Amino acid sequence: MYRILTTEGRAKRAQLETVHGTIQTPVFMNVGTVAAIKGAVSTEDLEGIKTQVELSNTYHLHVRPGDKIIKKMGGLHKFMSWNKPILTDSGGFQVFSLASLRKIKEEGVYFNSHVDGRKIFMGPEESMRIQSNLASTIAMAFDECPSSVADRHYVEASVARTARWLERCKTEMNRLNGLEDTINKKQLLFGINQGAVFDDIRIDHAKRIAEMECDGYALGGLAVGESHEQMYHVIDETVPYLPQDKPTYLMGVGTPANILEAVERGVDFFDCVYPTRNGRHGHLYTNQGKINLFNARYELDERPIEEGCVCPACRRYSRAYIRHLLKAKEMLGMRLCVLHNLYFYNTMMEEIREALDQGDFAAYKKRKLDGMCQSGENSAEI
Repeated sequence: MYRILTTEGRAKRAQLETVHGTIQTPVFMNVGTVAAIKGAVSTEDLEGIKTQVELSNTYHLHVRPGDKIIKKMGGLHKFMSWNKPILTDSGGFQVFSLASLRKIKEEGVYFNSHVDGRKIFMGPEESMRIQSNLASTIAMAFDECPSSVADRHYVEASVARTARWLERCKTEMNRLNGLEDTINKKQLLFGINQGAVFDDIRIDHAKRIAEMECDGYALGGLAVGESHEQMYHVIDETVPYLPQDKPTYLMGVGTPANILEAVERGVDFFDCVYPTRNGRHGHLYTNQGKINLFNARYELDERPIEEGCVCPACRRYSRAYIRHLLKAKEMLGMRLCVLHNLYFYNTMMEEIREALDQGDFAAYKKRKLDGMCQSGENSAEI
């Protein structure tokens, strides 16, 4: 059950009750594509850095180790020793990202595995079966993510097919949740809105999938090449046509600034690889902006990554030491940076929720953005 606790403008402060616990929103889901956070981050680590939801990928787990193996191991929660909610991406984004290895038809998509080249078929029913084997808390509907520069005719046909696929996903999930050997019989299903940057296609699709009564709704196909301004415009135009009494998820987004802007526009679920990917390369988020530990200025810097931060890295280690680890290619350096960045994101979401609880989100957003623009190293990626 999804319950809105308070609102400020279009921003929502809510909670979603699931079989694996209650998710407080707005929430950032920590991305563990193959059931692990890149950077040697353990499940125990996630528990210590305020992680609410872990996100894994259906396609990747189907390829390796295989969803049937995970089912035999008791499902993804037991397999990775994580007892909080898990969302599984449907594999649909791989239709977009593996463009050179795919063939899309009405029944589904034919792939060549990126690992060993073997032929794979995935359609709505297959995606639902794989996600049922994984026994995630929230399953995503199988969709196609058209390119942001695709022509209108292609996008219209793609979106219509995605809507038909959602109907098939719902039918198959209902069947699977009724089977005796299904691990999670209360698995939730989120539908996905597509339409590239065409307002009318987005809105028509939002109206159509809203009638299908999913457990939540996502905006897909953004942050794939369009400008931030285009993305914000699509959110502005589309979110009002998605059910307001259901969670709204902006897939694959984004920077701290992206998240703040999208919360203001009514989004309450997020995921992105930025904090982990940037962390592995020494790029760290702070309330004064993003810093690059490879810069020589940090060679003798005795300060933590951020003064006042209580993440595992900042509690004990200096910028100079972590910089040394990174330059020496020691895994500990990447691990500490990833932990800091995820802690920063999870803490920011906690602050957003507190600001909404207090009716102070607009002021908080301004303070946060102003602060993150201080760093001389800062790029547009704040």
